[in-house]
Amino acid sequence: MLIPNSIATENLKHPLWENQGLQLSIKRLDQIHPKASGNKFFKLKYNLKHAQIEGKSTVLTFGGAYSNHIYSTAAAAKYAGFKSIGIIRGEETLPLNPTLASAKAQGMVLHYVDRTTYRQKTEVAFIETLKKQFGDFYLIPEGGTNALAIKGTTEILTTEDKAYTHICSAIGTGGTLLGLANSLENHQELLGFSSLKGSFIHQEIADGLQKFGIIPQGKVNILDNYHFGGYGKHTQDLLDFIRWFYKEFQIPLDPVYTGKMVYGTLNLIKKQYFPKGAKILLLHTGGLQGIAGFNQRFGFALPL
Repeated sequence: MLIPNSIATENLKHPLWENQGLQLSIKRLDQIHPKASGNKFFKLKYNLKHAQIEGKSTVLTFGGAYSNHIYSTAAAAKYAGFKSIGIIRGEETLPLNPTLASAKAQGMVLHYVDRTTYRQKTEVAFIETLKKQFGDFYLIPEGGTNALAIKGTTEILTTEDKAYTHICSAIGTGGTLLGLANSLENHQELLGFSSLKGSFIHQEIADGLQKFGIIPQGKVNILDNYHFGGYGKHTQDLLDFIRWFYKEFQIPLDPVYTGKMVYGTLNLIKKQYFPKGAKILLLHTGGLQGIAGFNQRFGFALPL
């Protein structure tokens, strides 16, 4: 199965927060596995174990053309000895972008469906059609969020992380944030930075907490104003920030998730949101594979 590397937590030094009496650290989840890194490692960990228990030889999941989840599932499945199928939203475009090229190189069978059909991804009739076409498989939902994923993401915060007063993480489908909320200490505040445009994320997280029976011991705060135009969108300000952060700390950030989260956290520091003495932990949830495709698509040169 998946074997993790050790995870380093780095202390970041800069007058912006040190002058306010704040400590800022970053937990490098992006280094936990050479391919299935970041939060995806934790989301896939128990799903793949369960697939093995069920005697499945193939896993099937869904995602867009630049999906971290598709990339990581393909890699994790190969490492764990499974075949993999990716149902990709949209038409095939050749040559394949870096994300899909890597997924295919890891052995994933790519099957493209139009956007209307893709919306049926949770419907029983559509799943049965896929089983008739591909045979039996273990289904992992889009983004990987289910009860087993949350069981995994609950393990992101460890005993050493209890010293922090604030935990900062990006939000996509919400599975990582729910797991973090499930392991939050009563003296901690969890700040989730949504990568999606819209206030709906507040209700989605509330519904997820109820669905999975999670009662956070600490405070959960969802911020929906650092999306930079929406999922996959960006501004020059965000790109400049990612380049600045890499120059200062030699840590790459992706423009879809972690870049927005770190930008948002530092913006809150500038606004003096955090009380003096706060110990802030940034969670680097990976997604770095997407930088190559982003650079190719837009002609940028963000650091990898």
